[in-house]
Amino acid sequence: MCLAMKEEKKLAIRQIRQAGDEILRKKARPVEVFDEKLKELAEDMIETMHKNNGVGLAGQQVGILKRIVVIDIYDNKGPIVFINPVITKTKGEHEVEEGCLSFPNQFAVLKRPKEVEVEYYDLDGKKKKLKAKDLLAQAICHETEHLDGILFIDNMLPGTLEIVKPENN
Repeated sequence: MCLAMKEEKKLAIRQIRQAGDEILRKKARPVEVFDEKLKELAEDMIETMHKNNGVGLAGQQVGILKRIVVIDIYDNKGPIVFINPVITKTKGEHEVEEGCLSFPNQFAVLKRPKEVEVEYYDLDGKKKKLKAKDLLAQAICHETEHLDGILFIDNMLPGTLEIVKPENN
């Protein structure tokens, strides 16, 4: 589902919580109210993700303990908002390199499913189902783990963590 951003609305870039922040280890609560505040949160999260060149962002990463995830794999289909997502099926497995906006300049190799099926709600509270593969499946796994307080470094293959020194501009 692509969000249409209103021109007159000023979006807020939210602060991304960094490694060591205890909220990243907490389990998010289900979203129960689908209202304008939730839509504003989703829009802010998308804007924050895009500003930081991310593929996904979970509620905890912006200090919100709600089961909300935004993902954009930059495939010209626009961002997807997942409310209360649950992965119901996985297929295959492959090794992938991952990073995380909460762990800047850190990357590791993990094993992830090649394909997933996920059930979730959209911003209007409508139940949806999605089959995803490759990068989208990887992002769904990464972000839904965030909702349970699980970080990519918890599942990385031993010895694969790399810290990349950012280039000075």
